[in-house]
Amino acid sequence: MKAFLRLLFNILFGSEKTTDLALENLALRQQVAIMERSAKRPRLRNRDRLFCILLARFWRNWQEPLIVVKPETVIRWHREGFKLFWKFKSRRKGPGRPPISREILHLIRTMAKANPLWGAPRIHGELLKLGLEISVGNTR
Repeated sequence: MKAFLRLLFNILFGSEKTTDLALENLALRQQVAIMERSAKRPRLRNRDRLFCILLARFWRNWQEPLIVVKPETVIRWHREGFKLFWKFKSRRKGPGRPPISREILHLIRTMAKANPLWGAPRIHGELLKLGLEISVGNTR
């Protein structure tokens, strides 16, 4: 724990040369831990990938001490994580528009056929006058 705190202190408050040395040491220690954990081929965990991505994000010379993975692989992981983040961020949050009953759809189509000059706003207004609340754009 003392070594970790000393390393963190060097990263945050040390000179650039000391910071680079501390980060390189941290990267090499992480890779040694990965190699010791696996028998033949290094098995990377998600936290190992996250460590590499964070190292690449916050350290300028992150490519130099990499042995276990290629720099292109780290960049690919970062891009995949970015895609997952935005996929999660832009997912559907609710159930969407409420469905329109068949009777109301039939009424809308009848109104559209009987009054060909009426557009969607006019038909929507007429439905509101009848007391039918529907969302616009869901009339197919």
